[in-house]
Amino acid sequence: MSFSTLKATIITSGIAILVSTSCHNIKDGKKLNNSTVKLIRSLGLLEQDEKIIKYYSNYVEKGAGNFFTNKRIAHYWLDRSDRSKNDTSFAFYHDIISIDTVYVVPDTFSPYMTIKKSDSTEFKVYVDGNHNEIKSFFEEAINIWQAKK
Repeated sequence: MSFSTLKATIITSGIAILVSTSCHNIKDGKKLNNSTVKLIRSLGLLEQDEKIIKYYSNYVEKGAGNFFTNKRIAHYWLDRSDRSKNDTSFAFYHDIISIDTVYVVPDTFSPYMTIKKSDSTEFKVYVDGNHNEIKSFFEEAINIWQAKK
């Protein structure tokens, strides 16, 4: 194995370990820090009268977030080094035609919901934790969607 191949392998392994250990717990929206809420507002993903119900970051809060509110389900990924890779996706409940859940994923991935919108677009909302926490997040989001659609 060449030095450059070994170096690339070590860097890739380090990144995988960092990402897998930097995951947060699912948070109640009321417990989010103000800087995260301000960031979400600045991304156009939260109106003044809107309340975040549950939130999860699969990286760091200033770089990624997945959540649902009393009005929508949303996801953001911000790449500070290459803004062309940024993604902010959301759907108001009345625009969602289906929500599919995936609990079983490879070790380096998080379970997710696929949100399909009436305009034929879709996006994923990632959540990790123990099975009961994930199930609770998914079910609560789906129950609110069903009540508001």
